[in-house]
Amino acid sequence: MIDDKNQRLSVIRRLIQSSHMQSQEELLERLESEGFSITQATLSRDLKLLKVVKASDGKGGYFYTFIQDEGVSESAEILRQDFSRGFLSMDFSNNLGVVKTLPGHAQSVARALDQLKIPEILGTIAGDDTILIVPVQDISPEELAQGISKKTDFKGGIL
Repeated sequence: MIDDKNQRLSVIRRLIQSSHMQSQEELLERLESEGFSITQATLSRDLKLLKVVKASDGKGGYFYTFIQDEGVSESAEILRQDFSRGFLSMDFSNNLGVVKTLPGHAQSVARALDQLKIPEILGTIAGDDTILIVPVQDISPEELAQGISKKTDFKGGIL
């Protein structure tokens, strides 16, 4: 078995760039066939070090890619689908938005909101089924809802 971290990172990079890796299990199997025997925890650390993320394939699945990979950019339509798939409602506390999602969908809905680059949103924080939206300074709840509506084409459930 090969035990060289730099060599392992190089192989991980090559596998992700050349294949449509969809899970850590799949990646671990491919690494094993290349002569590397590592744990899932080690692979997770390697993926973080390499700045690997999961991106939507537009068909309900995900695949690994690199943050700086210019060749992979999700279309606004895919992001809108991610938003619509999990979004349930939105309420406000002063100017902070609180979005309710289906269980397990908050991360993908928040990511969609972040990636759509809605000018009224400073940032999001997601749990399992709830997202906190922090608007930019001096944005009213109405302006925030309108900004989200414009980018997501979502007309119902806001306010």
